[in-house]
Amino acid sequence: MPANIIPPPSIFHMLEKNVGKKILVILNQAYGFEGTLVAVTHDPPGIWLSGAEAVIFRATIANPIPQITGREERSEIFVNLGSVQRIEVLHEDRK
Repeated sequence: MPANIIPPPSIFHMLEKNVGKKILVILNQAYGFEGTLVAVTHDPPGIWLSGAEAVIFRATIANPIPQITGREERSEIFVNLGSVQRIEVLHEDRK
């Protein structure tokens, strides 16, 4: 690769710059985790969440955008990136 071409950042670089921030990890249309991103691992590819909660999503015909309808405390958790559909960085004032 020529020296003047900079490769695009990988998912690991994007996640590492958000360490210490609160994130929402969506695993499928009905389930995910919310917590503080504390570490990113390359082998196996994954993330560690602190103060994590399992969250349940529900959508209805009247409101087709899934909303969080339930939470369950999980403390520390490792999430393999192979099972993640989407990751959102949350604002500080959101709960």
